[in-house]
Amino acid sequence: MEHMTAAVFEDTLRYVNDYPVPVIKPGWTRIRVTQAGICKTDMEIMKGYLGFKGVLGHEFVGVVDECDDSTWIGKRVVGEINAACGKCDLCKQDLGRHCVNRTTLGIDRLDGCMATTCMLPTANLIEVPEVISTDRATLTEPLAAACEMLEQIPLCGNERVIVLGDGRLGILCAWALSTVLLDVTLIGHHPEKLALAKWRRIRTELAVDGAKPGADIVVEATGSGQGIATAMSLCRPRGVIVLKSTVASQGKINLSPVVINELTILGSRCGRFQDAIAMMLAFPDMPLERLITDRYPLSHVEEAFRRAVQQDVIKVILDIDTDSSREQKSEDRSQKSDLRPPTPDLRPLASIPA
Repeated sequence: MEHMTAAVFEDTLRYVNDYPVPVIKPGWTRIRVTQAGICKTDMEIMKGYLGFKGVLGHEFVGVVDECDDSTWIGKRVVGEINAACGKCDLCKQDLGRHCVNRTTLGIDRLDGCMATTCMLPTANLIEVPEVISTDRATLTEPLAAACEMLEQIPLCGNERVIVLGDGRLGILCAWALSTVLLDVTLIGHHPEKLALAKWRRIRTELAVDGAKPGADIVVEATGSGQGIATAMSLCRPRGVIVLKSTVASQGKINLSPVVINELTILGSRCGRFQDAIAMMLAFPDMPLERLITDRYPLSHVEEAFRRAVQQDVIKVILDIDTDSSREQKSEDRSQKSDLRPPTPDLRPLASIPA
């Protein structure tokens, strides 16, 4: 049996060098991962979200290593993260993202991309155009999540939008919306992040008090269970609240304003990767690279996760297929494979605010 290096979560995060290489299945492709991104959802998994155990990660770019269709081999790709059955009624409606039988890369019963290789259905693959850098391609999944709103909400172009949360997803939502709307305000708590978010006509505010209430649309991307309460206070009657945060626990929330103000609450999750690639091509000046705060070899994944929860961080990248990570392997083989992080332990992630 072949083995590979991987970041595995099973009650604690471990870097291992003896994880079984995925065996290719008919209609599936094995991908040699180049880069992977650490996401808020990865951190929620470590708090118990969906009870996932296995290789973490769903944001990646890589090169096709093995495939039934030889025309894919050697191509640089990203991949839709939901592996749908292709047979159910939802799949027949082109809603494989909501297939009741789906598994999800690094999130639900499908090993993720924080490893030497990962596996996805060939139908999920999208070739990355040469003009898109590897760093930009690694952000395809979160940008696609931001683009999902443009598919879900019919926009006239004159809507006033407030985006709550100056993390990676909040910034991407503001950027995506600003490609079609003139009035977009991003509210956060970190001046340095808000400065990075400046693009096109986006306005920024350091506190909710600085924003005019009565927005047509409020996007909740704080990563906090209480973000919806703030969204309700800023949305006009019969307005729309878009929920983008995936959190393990929402806490106690008074939802009476939803009824009183007849608000529409819209859940918004995965988007189409092709839409994100198209947006990168249409707006090559979208400053995606600004979002990358730090990068680490896979062998330093625990250090990378500790860095990812710090307040000044937007996006941490794991370099998987690099000389530095390969050189580290020989040293790591002499160490315990069940590496637990030094103090502070990763378990306190549940108590660290977004």
